[in-house]
Amino acid sequence: MMQVCIVVLNWNGWLDTIECVRSLQKQNYKNFSLLVVDNGSTDGSVEKIRQALPDVDLIPSGRNLGFGGGCNIGMRRALALGAEYIWLINSDALADPDALSTLVRQAEQFPSLGAVGSVLYEPDHPGQVQLWGGGKVQLWWGSSRHLSGPGRLDFVSGASALLRCKALEAIGLFDEKSYFMYWEDTDLSFRLRAAGWTIGVAQNAKVWHRESSSLGKGSPQLDLYFTQSAIRFLRKYAKYPLVPIFMMLTRMFLKRLLLRDWRRVQAVIQGYRQA
Repeated sequence: MMQVCIVVLNWNGWLDTIECVRSLQKQNYKNFSLLVVDNGSTDGSVEKIRQALPDVDLIPSGRNLGFGGGCNIGMRRALALGAEYIWLINSDALADPDALSTLVRQAEQFPSLGAVGSVLYEPDHPGQVQLWGGGKVQLWWGSSRHLSGPGRLDFVSGASALLRCKALEAIGLFDEKSYFMYWEDTDLSFRLRAAGWTIGVAQNAKVWHRESSSLGKGSPQLDLYFTQSAIRFLRKYAKYPLVPIFMMLTRMFLKRLLLRDWRRVQAVIQGYRQA
């Protein structure tokens, strides 16, 4: 069996992380190790997780490095340990016991796969698909959308992604300098594809995911990071980036103005300025 290292990133969410890790410990795939990276939590997460999960390797980052930076700490450790695959899974997710076996089987069947996504489901409606592995990007419109059923992917979601270590060694890890939060998984997928790797979905790898639980849906901070990262992504990959950036910002402004949510309008402006 191929050696897999599972990396879970925690930020002020020790209760979710403990539940997530306990679901991972029940995987029927046996050749794996578990790493939890604490991303500068201020809620006592390190002590709580160590108390509840004394046998799990916990790495404190010392400060909040963002999603990409925090995951990179775990991925570097996994590569140093000689892992052949890394499974990134969000701390607010619960995995089916067969999920890892299914992901590895898919990757081994198709050696060109650099990343394999899971099918994510709504936790309150266990049979309802939230995300079919990843999604598509419209570079001209400056938009992305999640797939809810089978289809060609432009990116695999970092909420649950099995990454081939040989591919990561060839293209590098998350671009933590450009993306503090959001779009880093899309950038990684684009780099994988540009280097000749493929991406896909293991449709029977089931994960139940509480979406946006770290910041919360409708959070101004979410808008700030999303705007900042999206602009940087479009500058890198769009042929004429001013067009999709204008389209994206127009949509975001109009939606928030109609809601009269001035804090979120200000967050979009701040994200644009910081990009």
